[in-house]
Order: sequence, then C-alpha cells, then structure tokens
Amino acid sequence: MPTLTLDELAAHVGAEVVGDGSRRIEGVRTLEDAEAGHLSFYHNRRYLQAARVSRAGALLVADASTFPGRNLLVCRDPYAALGKLLELFYPGEPSQAGIHPSAVVSASARIAGSASIGPHAVVGERAVVGARAVIGPGCVLGDDVEVGEDTVLRPQVTIEPRCRVGARCILHAGVVLGADGFGFATVDGVHHKVPQVGVVVVEDDVELGANVCIDRAALGETRVGRGTKVDNLVQIAHNVKVGEHSLLVSQAGISGSTRLGHHVVMAGQSGAVGHITIGDGAVVTAKTGVTEDVPAGAMVSGFPSRPHKDWLRAMANLFTLEELRRRVKALEEAIRQLGEKA
Repeated sequence: MPTLTLDELAAHVGAEVVGDGSRRIEGVRTLEDAEAGHLSFYHNRRYLQAARVSRAGALLVADASTFPGRNLLVCRDPYAALGKLLELFYPGEPSQAGIHPSAVVSASARIAGSASIGPHAVVGERAVVGARAVIGPGCVLGDDVEVGEDTVLRPQVTIEPRCRVGARCILHAGVVLGADGFGFATVDGVHHKVPQVGVVVVEDDVELGANVCIDRAALGETRVGRGTKVDNLVQIAHNVKVGEHSLLVSQAGISGSTRLGHHVVMAGQSGAVGHITIGDGAVVTAKTGVTEDVPAGAMVSGFPSRPHKDWLRAMANLFTLEELRRRVKALEEAIRQLGEKA
C-alpha cells in the first residue's frame, strides 16, 4: 500500500489542502477507526460529531470552515473523490492473462490473448471474450456469447447463449443473464410454455450486483443501457428496456416489456408492472408499486403508486384517523342528545 502526502492526494483528485500538505497518509479508514496516519471523510451531517472527534490525520470534506485547525482535503464532492482515493490506495489484484488448465473452452471460441479465463469456467461454441476481460472461477458462457473488453465476471456468473455484454462492465457473483422469461399460455387450466427466443444485451459500463437476474426476451431484446448500475438481487424480466445511467436498488423488480428512460432511480424493494413506461429521470421510492406510466422527472411512492407529495399527505392523514373517529363519535353523541331534548 502506498504512503502519500496530502499534497499528492490533492493533486490526484483536484482538491485543495488546508493544513499540512506534507502530512503522509498510509490509507483510508472510517471516522471511528482512523488513526493519525489515515485519511477519513465527511459528507453527511449525521456524522458531524464523529468527524469532529475522529483521530484521523486528515479529513476529506466539502467545507473547511466546519473543521478549524484540522488537516483537510477540500473538494466539491468528497464522496466521488473518496472513490478515486480508494482505487489509489487499494488497487485490485491484476489478473493473469491466459486460460486456466481446468477451464473448458470450445475450440471455436475467440479469446483475446490478454483475457483471463479462471478455474472451472466453461466457454461455449463461437463465444467471444474481449481484450483484458476476466472470466472468473466457475463462470459459464453459452454458445455465441460476447463479452467486451475490460469486463470482469466474478465467480459463478452465467451468461446464456447469444447474450451480449459490453465493455468495462462488472458482473458480480451469481449473476444470470438470459434465463427464460416467464412466459406461459394457460389453456383449460394447463400452463403451456411459450418459448423465449430473444436475447439479453448489456451495454458498456454497466455494473450488476450479486445474484441479479435478467431474463432473455420472448422475441427481440431485453436491454440494459450504458452506465446503469444495478444492486444485488434485482429482477429484470423479458423485453424490459432500461435506459442509460439508471440506478436499480436491491430487490427491485421490473415486469415484462416495461420501459425505463435514462437516469431512472428505482429504490429498494420497489416494483413495476409490465407494459408501462417510467420516464426519464423519474424516481420510484422504496417499496413502491408502479401500476401505470410515470411522467419524466416525477417522484412516486406507495401502492398503487401516487405522486410523492400526495402519498406523504395521505400517510399524514392516515395517522389522524383514530382521532377523527373519536371526534365524529363524540359529535354523533352530541347530536343524539340534542335530538332527545328537542
């Protein structure tokens, strides 16, 4: 692990040094765990007191005035700068180019010389693996699969036949691309499978978390747009289109043939029914069930989904119902008594 001065770290992330620029930093730790040789970071007011009492030798912050007398790296976006510094201090282990002796690779597959095929991986007929791509232990690439350059597949990733993954993607352990979409025709009470003959296309710079499942299309494509990031345990059904740079958080689920625009956010455990459109830049909050089209830029909550402010108002009213019930009961009793006197 390198040891670098604050001045060197500032140059790496475009930050300004406040304090001793010659201070040497040997790593990055949390506010609670940091010692004099470490850098830590502050970007949320919830942790202000923890930052003030932290033993860190320097803090990565957005506002120097909050921490007088401390060694600081000051930049507009501390969290983004933290990412660059973590890459600097904790670089990933370089992969060894070549094919492990235990891997099973079809003779017709095209593997770039700089690619790495790990232990017990299986690569099917006519599959293509790009330059510097890493196929981890136990991965399975079906026939005619394409994996782009610099893409990394963690252990036990399965890509079914004819599906394609772009460049610089990361697929974490257990990802399955191209399992059959859930398509059945029910006739006289019997469910008959409808063959799913399409593919999955994952564009460049996409990251898929552990155990993400993306189903192949019934016909055509299921597509995940460039730069999209998907958290663990997300389900994307057949013929879904996810726009560029969207964020799909853990346990979200999208039903078949739904379209998401670019920069859409679906928070944890949210879901969308099939055959609807969620517009560009829309936000679906946690545990929300989307049952109809969502306009671009909207934020929706609840089930069935409503505009976020309407949902907040409804929830506020919900918790006043008991008091309202008591007041109505008292009014009814007062009216009854007035009637008796009359």
